[in-house]
Amino acid sequence: MPNLFAHLVLALWPLVMLGIYRALPPGRALIWSVLASYLLLPPYPTEFDFPLFPALDKTTIPNVMAILLTVFYAKEKIKWLPDTLLGKILVAIFVFAPIPTVLTNPEPIVFVMDMLRGLYAQDIFAMMVMQCILLANFALARNLLTSEKDLRDLLLAMVIAGTAYAFPMLVEVRLSPQINIWVYGFFQHMFDQMIRGDGFRPIVFLSHGIWAAMLTMMSLSAAVILIANTEGRLRTKLIWTALFLVGVLVLAKTLSALIYATFIIGMVLFTNWRTQAKVAMVLACLALAYPIAKGAHLVPEERLLEMASRVSDDRAQSLEFRFEHEGALLNRAQEKPYFGWGIWGRNQIHDPVTGRMTSVADGRWVLTLGMLGWLGFVGEFGLLILPIFLVYRMSVRMPSEESWRKHQREMNLFPTEGGLSKSVHRREITPIVGGLSLLLAINTVDLLPNATLTTMTWLIAGALLGYAEAYLVPKNAPKPEVDPPVPQATARPRTVL
Repeated sequence: MPNLFAHLVLALWPLVMLGIYRALPPGRALIWSVLASYLLLPPYPTEFDFPLFPALDKTTIPNVMAILLTVFYAKEKIKWLPDTLLGKILVAIFVFAPIPTVLTNPEPIVFVMDMLRGLYAQDIFAMMVMQCILLANFALARNLLTSEKDLRDLLLAMVIAGTAYAFPMLVEVRLSPQINIWVYGFFQHMFDQMIRGDGFRPIVFLSHGIWAAMLTMMSLSAAVILIANTEGRLRTKLIWTALFLVGVLVLAKTLSALIYATFIIGMVLFTNWRTQAKVAMVLACLALAYPIAKGAHLVPEERLLEMASRVSDDRAQSLEFRFEHEGALLNRAQEKPYFGWGIWGRNQIHDPVTGRMTSVADGRWVLTLGMLGWLGFVGEFGLLILPIFLVYRMSVRMPSEESWRKHQREMNLFPTEGGLSKSVHRREITPIVGGLSLLLAINTVDLLPNATLTTMTWLIAGALLGYAEAYLVPKNAPKPEVDPPVPQATARPRTVL
């Protein structure tokens, strides 16, 4: 169980965030408060649980404080809803999905020796509040991280945070995962899952070794995105940092994170941002289509198991275990497909006599589908994929440099003495959005085998959405830069002299 220090850190964290917001501008303060909270606060089951309200833990406390501090310190009014109609609809679905879920689950689930209670009207309030809290970083990032400079700040912060976190990770690779025990007095998962081959997978203060590997993958990807779009001494430093993070990622012993990193690095270094945006859109569509394909038995599980067995028998057994429980939980979810089973473990499979939970849910998609049904799934995954879709639209609507110049010549726009006026500008799009879109798409794809939806993922999604809306939504678009007309010389009156 968590020690006194763990609860003390959690209770005093609002003061730490207050210091961050007083020291930094709101955008950077949001970035660093999210990263620090995710990486340093004690994991579950460290929490303060009060009636009627969601538990106050390493997710809810920082998110609530981020809302309060941003509203207080931000110079501009925070807009809580996206500018696009689709975004508004998805936010409404995400927030209000618990209402039909609670109304359709009043009955208890009874076992011989135990029972799970039905959902009450008070659960509507608690679940909706939790949905709003989960969406906080998404909404705040959409307001505060909307320019190329903001996106660069986000990527650089991810690189710095991931590099700093690599050192305690290396300690655990050498000594076994012990840091959370030393600091907070407990181990947050099953220790045998941190053993891989002859070594250990680091976990530090995160929920699982996969989370630590995904953090390193995201930091490495952020470094590569900046390397591809940066010049000078900073680029050299980023190259050395990326090489260091490659070594840490290998030592993290998580094959999926290695595959993700290899894919993103190849795409960022050898393709342009338009291609990256299109590939990200394809990955997002695959993530949306997977539950349908799984339900229709179109996922080639046998082939995937055969491929995994070529890597190692342990990985094949792990994948088979996931497929087995995923299928059982999907069958459970299909009993209430539209609005799900709700909370308190009602979406899980239990022993009919003892009531003990017998299923293991790994993928975020099957958890969301089981708890909130297709309505909740569309709301959650739709909001994650919306920024990817908008960046894809940007890649389609934004003409290339060559076609833009050709169009200018054909239309003879703004002719001047020296040819075309230099004041005719395209609205330039930073290539960074292609890499960030890929990173968000990979995070979304990873929600199929794992429940790795973190505050960092919501932060990236919100920042991408804010940048894309600033380009696509007319009322947010900057006015075209056109040189003011040169005043005509007026005739001076004749004089005698």
